[in-house]
Amino acid sequence: MNPVSSILNNNIMWVSLFAWILAQFLKILINFVIEKEWDFDLLTSSGGFPSSHTAIVCALAISIGKNDGWESSLFAIAVTLAVIVMYDAAGVRRAAGNHARIINYLVEWMRQHPTDFLGYNIQEEKFKELIGHTPFEVFGGAILGCAVGLIF
Repeated sequence: MNPVSSILNNNIMWVSLFAWILAQFLKILINFVIEKEWDFDLLTSSGGFPSSHTAIVCALAISIGKNDGWESSLFAIAVTLAVIVMYDAAGVRRAAGNHARIINYLVEWMRQHPTDFLGYNIQEEKFKELIGHTPFEVFGGAILGCAVGLIF
């Protein structure tokens, strides 16, 4: 079997990618239910409910467990990767988003008080604030990813 066929027949990869895509589309749908407007920018954004990063690594881990065995080294590696991704999403990236929110607020305040900062060149673009997840968003991604991994 040639490499391209091998990649195209890699069910574990496709199940994992499906979990990620499904999570991204669910963000748009959930946002529509809450906000009553479609926001297709969520399709390519990080942050929000459910966590697509968590969904993809959980689907990956479950698919590997089903395929290679729950005691396999690959399953252990995938679970470890999933834990790191979930910790990062709810910890480091969420903190970075909170920092961005505060910096954006300070920059806007500085724009409104220009005489206090003569000669200071204030940036035009805001920092991206929605880059991490709440623990609930990570949990939602984990449930989605595990369900996709178990079903497919």
